[in-house]
Amino acid sequence: MNQYRIFYAVAQAGSISKASRNLYISQPAVSKSVSKLEGALDVSLLHRTRKGISLTIEGQTLYEQLEVAFNAIELGEKRIKNLRSLGVGKIKIGVSASLCRFVLLPYLKGFINENPHISITIDCQSSAQTVKLLEQGKIEVGLVVKQDGATDEDFISISDLEDIFVATQTYVDNLVERMEVKNPSTTEVLKNANLMLLDEENLTRMYVDEYLLKNGIAVQKFIEVSNMDLLIEFAKISMGVACVIREFASNDILEGRLVELPLDSPMNKRTVGFIFPKERLESEAVLKFKNWVTDNKNRIDIDN
Repeated sequence: MNQYRIFYAVAQAGSISKASRNLYISQPAVSKSVSKLEGALDVSLLHRTRKGISLTIEGQTLYEQLEVAFNAIELGEKRIKNLRSLGVGKIKIGVSASLCRFVLLPYLKGFINENPHISITIDCQSSAQTVKLLEQGKIEVGLVVKQDGATDEDFISISDLEDIFVATQTYVDNLVERMEVKNPSTTEVLKNANLMLLDEENLTRMYVDEYLLKNGIAVQKFIEVSNMDLLIEFAKISMGVACVIREFASNDILEGRLVELPLDSPMNKRTVGFIFPKERLESEAVLKFKNWVTDNKNRIDIDN
């Protein structure tokens, strides 16, 4: 490449001495470099005379192609500088539908306001699939519930989430009336309720199933729903008791549209956060997002 650059400078200058001055190297070094290039290509690139140099047919052909190549390189460098000055970039984020709606959107809103030239692409997958996509290099960032094996080096915790059971007061009253049991426990209510859960492949569902099994709650009938939004909406029209994340249903509970069923043994809270690849060179856009999340993780309210 260095030999090409020297030959290109000679062809542009039309003189070895002038090229030498432009390149700040000696004339013998310029002549030697051109000769080496001619030897490597097995052609004569220059006509050398007492009056100077001119290009051979082969030299003219090579010069024209190098002109295209070096102009393209120069244009690429200018565009990179322009991108850096504007903060332009792309980030592909993997996230489940529920976490996207209730957790990611509040973070993206603030980040995009400060970085309007960075393009965000969302790949909605389960948390388990999101981790796989990150490992395969198909996404740059994941928003997931922390699993065993994630370390502090690649996981930035942003919130703790708590799973609870909710329903309308009307549904609970009607269910208790059918049960013909005075002051039934929540465990008894859950055993008789139409329980609404996320589908079996969801990590949250697996966590809830473990809780139900551990506490001896054998569900008689249940409905599987694909995302948390639908669970909350179905609960609000008295279709049954839904297992939801407290932070996602907080407004409905606060305003009385749903009531929380008290548990004798509450479910342990789970940690959600952004996961980044540990051993992959991160783009400037991803580094900006990572730093923004770190700086703002205690300022974003996901309850609203």
